[in-house]
Amino acid sequence: MTKTLQEIVDANPDAETFRFGDNPKLCADIIALVRAGKKTATCEAASAYGAGGDAYPEVGRRDIALNWDGTPAFMIETVEVSTRRFSEMDAEFVAAQGEFRDLNDWRASYEAYFHRTCGFKPDMKLMCERFTLIEDYA
Repeated sequence: MTKTLQEIVDANPDAETFRFGDNPKLCADIIALVRAGKKTATCEAASAYGAGGDAYPEVGRRDIALNWDGTPAFMIETVEVSTRRFSEMDAEFVAAQGEFRDLNDWRASYEAYFHRTCGFKPDMKLMCERFTLIEDYA
C-alpha cells in the first residue's frame, strides 16, 4: 500500500518536506542518485533557512523529500550538519554529493544554481548536510 504525504507527515510531525534542485529534471536526477546510494550529502545557501525560509536541518531529524509533483519520494535522516563558505568546499564533500566529476565541476554547477536561485557570491555561506536514506516510498 502506498502511503500518502499526509499519512507520512501525521506519523512524523517533526519532519520537514523539501524538494531537491530547482526544476523537475534536476529533482528527478538527484532522487535517483539518493536511491542508488550515490548521494549521501547535499548543500544549500545558508540564506535559504530561517525567517521566511526552510527550517535548518538538525542531526537526528527525519525529513521527507518530495518528487517535483509534491508526492513523497523518500525519508532521510540528517547525520551531520556544518556551515562553510562556497570557496571552502572540498573534494571529499563533493564526492559524497554524488553528482559531480570533481570540485571544479561542483563549483561551476553550484555557481550557476545559485545565480538562478538566490544570488551567487564566492564567500557565501553554505549549509552542508550529510544524510542517510531511511524509507523509500517508491
